[in-house]
Amino acid sequence: MAEDYDDDIEGGASASAKSGGKKKRIILVVLPLLLIVGAAAGAYFTGLADPVLEMLGAGKHQEAEKVAAEKPVAPPVFYELPEMLVNLNPGQGRRPAHLKIKVRLELASAADTPKIEAMLPRIVDSFQVYLRELRTEDLQGAAGMYRLREELMMRVNRVAAPAKINDVLFQDVLVQ
Repeated sequence: MAEDYDDDIEGGASASAKSGGKKKRIILVVLPLLLIVGAAAGAYFTGLADPVLEMLGAGKHQEAEKVAAEKPVAPPVFYELPEMLVNLNPGQGRRPAHLKIKVRLELASAADTPKIEAMLPRIVDSFQVYLRELRTEDLQGAAGMYRLREELMMRVNRVAAPAKINDVLFQDVLVQ
């Protein structure tokens, strides 16, 4: 019985030695790998790896962006739409509200100005049809103004199709 006990102790010792060896291997392999990955990520995010990346060819894309940025850019062209005053949708049991809005369009080029002037009645009509269906709650907060800008931009780009409008700028927005 003493021999059995000694065999169990030796078997247990060899099993723990084997598991300790596996742990050492994992530590010796994983720890340096994590250190290398961490050092590479740190060098990349701090910009220390930029010369190495440029040497390996990653700088070609950045050079193309620099060349594109150096090209002269035409100044923006703005077109002022007439001031619009519309009745908002009051909803059920609410008092009527009015919206007074003045908008400028940022055009892609000065050549688009005659196209916008030719389509001005359609642009104003498209805006007014949309604005009349709004409620005062739709215009509250920054999110409401953002949705209004996006909707007006979509509508003006659809109506003035050959011309490209880059942005819709609010000059005056008043809700009463």
